[in-house]
Amino acid sequence: MKALQFLAVVLTALALVPAGAHLLALPNKMALDETTYLTVQAIYRGWSLLGFVPVAALAADLALAIGARRQPRPARLALVAALCLAATLVVFFFWTDPASRATADWTSSSAAWLTLRRQWEYSQVANAGLTFVALCLAVGSALCWRREFRQP
Repeated sequence: MKALQFLAVVLTALALVPAGAHLLALPNKMALDETTYLTVQAIYRGWSLLGFVPVAALAADLALAIGARRQPRPARLALVAALCLAATLVVFFFWTDPASRATADWTSSSAAWLTLRRQWEYSQVANAGLTFVALCLAVGSALCWRREFRQP
């Protein structure tokens, strides 16, 4: 169980790294003009390699919920963490990815670039918040889980 708790917390924390980077970059990026914004967006090329991390974190948090099923509180916390991570995937596929596709991953200009930028950036904010909540819940699940002692 400790290994599963460790895996759930570490993978959820790793999922927070790119989400947190997007969140922290937001104030500076929203002030950029179109040409500069498109140039800056190039720094995210290759980040798609990390796409497995939120999925792995979701699986680990779900496995933690199942593993802790005999203890309602840790199981519920891990399950809600998994649901938060599932919500990040919904946000990504309904808001982030469509904005990326409309701009060929921010390599081409669009007449609606301001709307697309807002959609992309604020979907990243939502995912950072959801991932942070998931991390807190995964940690909470691990902290409130109690090893069951069996009487001889």
